[in-house]
Amino acid sequence: MTETLPGRAVDGERFRQALAVHAAGVVVVTAQSEGIPAGLTATSFSSVSLAPPLVSFYVDQSSTTWPWLRQADHFAVNVLASDQAELASRFARKGVDRFAAPTSWRPGPLGVPLLNGASAQLICSPHSTVDIGDHVLVVGLVTETNLDPGGRPLLYHQGRFGRFTPHS
Repeated sequence: MTETLPGRAVDGERFRQALAVHAAGVVVVTAQSEGIPAGLTATSFSSVSLAPPLVSFYVDQSSTTWPWLRQADHFAVNVLASDQAELASRFARKGVDRFAAPTSWRPGPLGVPLLNGASAQLICSPHSTVDIGDHVLVVGLVTETNLDPGGRPLLYHQGRFGRFTPHS
């Protein structure tokens, strides 16, 4: 164990290593702004509140996708299924048309792009944002859901995508 002095932050690389041991679910947040679909992969998704139904995710302030998402009236959180690792990778890459083939999607309520094959989709209206460190905390009010509960979730752990296997 490495000790740090009170009030001192651990260095960025050590912080990344520590966070890598935490398995996280994988979502792709999608929206449409000025008729253009936009989306990004996030592993920071979480529920916030049941009443009202709120969810959240974080996005890097330097993200080139964030300005498009921020302008949108609604966005969707597409909870990815275990067989959608390539889709998660595509939406994490820069400089590619994330919605071009082989991405399979359809317009949902209010034109929000919905990714086919997702385990769940939560359509949200923006609730609040807060700048925290080098990221923005985005909170959405869930206005509609689509569920395909039969599948297993895609997970991210130690820099790689994987599948959940329940204990028997």
